Amino acid sequence: MKKWIIIGACLLLAVVIGVSIKVYHSAMEPLITAEERAVQAAEKKVPLKSVEDFHVYNGQETVNVIEGKNNKGEEIIVWVPEKSKKVIVRKAKSGLTKEEAIQTLNKEKNPQKIISVRLGMEQNIPLWEIYYRSDNNLINYYYLHFETGEWLKEIENL
Repeated sequence: MKKWIIIGACLLLAVVIGVSIKVYHSAMEPLITAEERAVQAAEKKVPLKSVEDFHVYNGQETVNVIEGKNNKGEEIIVWVPEKSKKVIVRKAKSGLTKEEAIQTLNKEKNPQKIISVRLGMEQNIPLWEIYYRSDNNLINYYYLHFETGEWLKEIENL
């Protein structure tokens, strides 16, 4: 009897693991497809040697952001909007780094906790979006121009 319980438990565990893998794969499939399409669109504008990071920015328009290297080994960032298809390419060194964006926020505001810092684009302007919590634990968004570091907009106290 013990043997059948162990076999049943192992089968149940195998089914749970299999279903979990299938659910994870199904959830990631749209992201993988978006990345493949974005890389194809980016390569029409600039040859990519490697893709280091990919994420989707959801602002006024959905924008796929690729961080990678070109054929010369230079770090580049490519913004690929889903609708307008106006691909923008910049060398990473031509704009603020993630750390510089955080320093700018710290000078202007007093964030209690920075949740995320990521690249995005609105109205064809590459930007940094900083998502943070203020002292009263409210959610805030702070947007900086990627190249100049100028403040673009903020959303406070959500």
